[in-house]
Amino acid sequence: MAYRYLWSPLRLGPVETRNRIVFSAHLTNYARDGKPTEQHAAYYAARAAGGTGLIITEEHSTHPTDWPYEKLIHGFHRDVIPGYRRITDAVHRHRVPIFAQINHNGGQASSMYSRLPVWAPSPVADPLFREVPKAVTLAEIGEIVEGYALVAEHCAEGGFDGIELQCSHSSIVRGFLSPATNHRTDHYGGSLENRTRLLVEIVAAVRRVIGNGLALGVRICGDELIEHGTTIDDAVRIAEIVEATGHVDYINTSIGVATASLFMIEASMHVPPGYAMFIPSAIRKAVDLPVVGVGRFKDPLQAERALAEGHCDLVGVVRGQIADPEFAAKARAGATDETRLCLSCNQECVGRMGLNRWLGCIENPRTGREALGVGTVRLTSKPQDVMVVGAGPAGLQAAIAAARNGHRVTVHERDTEVGGQVRLAATVPNRAEFGDLVRNQLAECRRLGVRIELGSAVWPGLVEERRPDRVIVATGAEPQRPWWVPAEAEHVVDVRHVLDGSAAPFGDVVVVDEIGFHHATSVAELLADRGCSVEIVTPGMVVGQDLGITLDMEQWWIRAMAKGIVQTTDLVPMGMEGRTLTLLHHPTGGNVTRTPDWVVLAVPAHPVEWLYHDLRAAGWSVERVGDCVAPRRAHAAVVEGERAGAAVA
Repeated sequence: MAYRYLWSPLRLGPVETRNRIVFSAHLTNYARDGKPTEQHAAYYAARAAGGTGLIITEEHSTHPTDWPYEKLIHGFHRDVIPGYRRITDAVHRHRVPIFAQINHNGGQASSMYSRLPVWAPSPVADPLFREVPKAVTLAEIGEIVEGYALVAEHCAEGGFDGIELQCSHSSIVRGFLSPATNHRTDHYGGSLENRTRLLVEIVAAVRRVIGNGLALGVRICGDELIEHGTTIDDAVRIAEIVEATGHVDYINTSIGVATASLFMIEASMHVPPGYAMFIPSAIRKAVDLPVVGVGRFKDPLQAERALAEGHCDLVGVVRGQIADPEFAAKARAGATDETRLCLSCNQECVGRMGLNRWLGCIENPRTGREALGVGTVRLTSKPQDVMVVGAGPAGLQAAIAAARNGHRVTVHERDTEVGGQVRLAATVPNRAEFGDLVRNQLAECRRLGVRIELGSAVWPGLVEERRPDRVIVATGAEPQRPWWVPAEAEHVVDVRHVLDGSAAPFGDVVVVDEIGFHHATSVAELLADRGCSVEIVTPGMVVGQDLGITLDMEQWWIRAMAKGIVQTTDLVPMGMEGRTLTLLHHPTGGNVTRTPDWVVLAVPAHPVEWLYHDLRAAGWSVERVGDCVAPRRAHAAVVEGERAGAAVA
């Protein structure tokens, strides 16, 4: 059998998993008023139906002082139990075990929601929240332990099969374990054994209330990646202490600190898959307990290799199953070519969390909307002929949604390749995985029998000739020169012209960033790699400001410095004369100039909407989606394509 390690069962105390794939804990922002929702149940049930071996829920708060973000499950209130039951019943219908992760975030939090001081081992302010916490007293430590036990009891009553203690990237326990945040001089501080004392007490208290019928796991950070923080040697010793309690059934792993080195916890495509595998590998050599490994596993082959090489006993696959709930089932069936591979773009999962929105997925419009039935097959009794114009992400998703419901779909693409701007974006350094969006859509189109005609431009006459029942226009957007660029300026080009090869800037290049995302930074890297001297200027306070949302900022800064790319902020282009570019400096109101060989524009595009308006005027049943409505990012194109295709009656 393919993937023989991946499909072998494993016991975690009283619980047996039928395979080694774990849908590990991650935030969803699906909670309302501190309670789990129907969306939680539908979300986890979809992954259970998709064949995952084990589900571990997002964290459940153990104390009123812990409220770091709005949509947190308050596990210390008994009114969460009915919601727990909905979740566990939904998952158990598919014969999959589900564990609840419980946690107190400690000093990695804010008093904004609770109006209470945040608690921590020592008054060390977190670099993200910047709030000085209250150093807990011995009595409050007892309260913390009791809180964990109480929530574990609620979870047991709610039907969970096990409990996971989050002691890794954002936790008051992590705060006690780390010498960077634990400066205590009592018996909870100082030596590693003292710093581990709170964890040992929590383990004992939780085991006491759940008995031997539920599994108990501990998630440990293997390397905090901060000065004076926990190292892999510390983590190995902590794992040994945890095992010695005799109360724990498995150890999960993590890397980084959620508010200091988050970009390494939820790494984007710029970080290689399996990058954190040294942590479970080291811990597994030291303990006999099963160990879970994590670290951007994109496909079953990577997971199988980690198991076969002995690095871990189970593999956490989160974003891979966010993108495709049937990740496990497709792998088991040998249908890996049909797997919707995660892009690790972080735009709609991690990025939405940072914006306090519910978790979604850039390429799966069903994610986050399972409870509403988005993406459900609704076979029509009256198939229609649907013409889709444009084979970018919006057009392809519209074709998928319409064909899924039984309609006959033809996609017309004027270029000789599909993919639109996504195809171009995937040509730049370290962005190749973004092209999986189109690969995934093409695979789905083939499975559904969608016909794609390349080199096929569409105009009203062709529509009249083909006479489709419905037309969906996804003609995208085109580069637009801003007002300050003279018409005769041949050395000023759009980023797309650089990526498609129609322009080849050389020498000194100024890239103008008015979009604030990968457009400017990616082409700057490409040009620097070709030997250009590159400066990015932006009206914003930081170049590529939205890279922070997707956790790409830190890696961008490192690469930019290594490649000599200059970043200059607060500059607004005001005009050009010859090769001289005049820029207004926001804060002072003064002007500065640059005289580069080339100027590359990362500026807002213009929608290509003429076909939609002409067809509508001619009386055709027509819808438009994606950038031809308004130029935005790929997630909007996919959502609109899904909506339009699914609406074909």
